[in-house]
Amino acid sequence: MNISEIAQQFISDLLHTGWLEYIAVFTGIASVWFSRLENIWVYPTGLISTTIYIYLSMIGHLYGEASVNLYYTVMSIYGWVLWSRKDLQNQHLLNISYSNSTERRQQLLFFGTFYVVIWLALVIMKDRGIAPGAIPWADGFASATAYTGMWLMARKKVESWYWWIATNIASIPLYFVKHYVFSSVYYVVLLIMAFWGLAEWQKRVKHGKA
Repeated sequence: MNISEIAQQFISDLLHTGWLEYIAVFTGIASVWFSRLENIWVYPTGLISTTIYIYLSMIGHLYGEASVNLYYTVMSIYGWVLWSRKDLQNQHLLNISYSNSTERRQQLLFFGTFYVVIWLALVIMKDRGIAPGAIPWADGFASATAYTGMWLMARKKVESWYWWIATNIASIPLYFVKHYVFSSVYYVVLLIMAFWGLAEWQKRVKHGKA
């Protein structure tokens, strides 16, 4: 596919973008904006976006991404509870921090386990005609990195942003080839915001603002 064909597909698919996708994109951007600021509104705005994307992913045969957004929904509730907890002095109990060496190894194991499970499930589903449009290795990678990023975000770990960066890089072409071009652009925006969020959280830890 040359540049002209990519541009034509982009314009054609953008014109056919539904209102649900627009809502999912804008609430998703709002959620990342709030997460960068360590604001609790990351979760209610995120829940709107993930709920819509479960539906969009299912009808687009992005089953790995559908599972990710279902996971996001559950983890958003979990993170909302953790981020809301305060001590007797009304101070938040959970603060932004870096992972130690043991936690980093756990993160790699967490990612590897989910990647293998999702990849294998999609390969089987594709072979059986259940998910003919699935791209197992790409969908599995985007999904497993997102699973890891969301888990770490709920625990306010700086490393969550590295996993979000990986997720966004993988999701840009994945959604484009599935004709969700507005969502593809959305992940470009999220990629930029992930670098911004990483810098902000690193600064907060350095200056003791977490």
